[in-house]
Amino acid sequence: MNKQIFGALALAMVCSSVTFAQQAPAQPPAQPMSFFVTSKSKGDGGNYGGLAGADQWCQNLAAAAGAGNRTWHAYLSTQGPNAVNARDRIGSGPWYNAKGQPIAKTLSELHGDTLDEARLGNAINQTMALDEKGGLMKGSRDTPNQHDILTGSLPDGRTYNDGKDHTCNNYTSNTTGNVQLGHFDRSGLTNGSWNSAHPSRGCTQPNLIESGGAGYLYCFAIDAPQR
Repeated sequence: MNKQIFGALALAMVCSSVTFAQQAPAQPPAQPMSFFVTSKSKGDGGNYGGLAGADQWCQNLAAAAGAGNRTWHAYLSTQGPNAVNARDRIGSGPWYNAKGQPIAKTLSELHGDTLDEARLGNAINQTMALDEKGGLMKGSRDTPNQHDILTGSLPDGRTYNDGKDHTCNNYTSNTTGNVQLGHFDRSGLTNGSWNSAHPSRGCTQPNLIESGGAGYLYCFAIDAPQR
């Protein structure tokens, strides 16, 4: 092959590459974070100062991670008069983790309200349930195991009405009571539910640690980022 032919081929390849690059579809921008597991707890057992205090904890961690331009709520149900369902206080979705990966499109998908959604499940698991900084949490195969997340909720995201304490007195007790816990890694000796796996051993910080956690929360953005 002479130099003229080789040069023509090389030029054609360069032009083809440039044309392909120009025609290639642009990648969509990463979705902003709208879901995370708290990287740290308040350290006071089940006492977060009620729902308002738990929401503020989510808000503070989100702000520290550069996502304070949204309203954040903790995924928690309450009991008693004016009881609140966790699913009714986290917006309507969709939700994405700190890396922009999808967690669930809707409340129905998040909770598996239909048979198909229950079969497929949401994306809350060991690799997708990231903290607000994009870090992995410690699951049942890690040391220490910290996969328990406070929810106070039934599997459908609603509150208990059996007269027993499932919320550490609506997240104000660090002594007596119990709180229902989920497993972010979907594993364990119980049903492995992300939001309703088993009750805690109590409401003190040592109780929560003994149960397999540290008092962490799920946090959801309930609105779009404010510009």
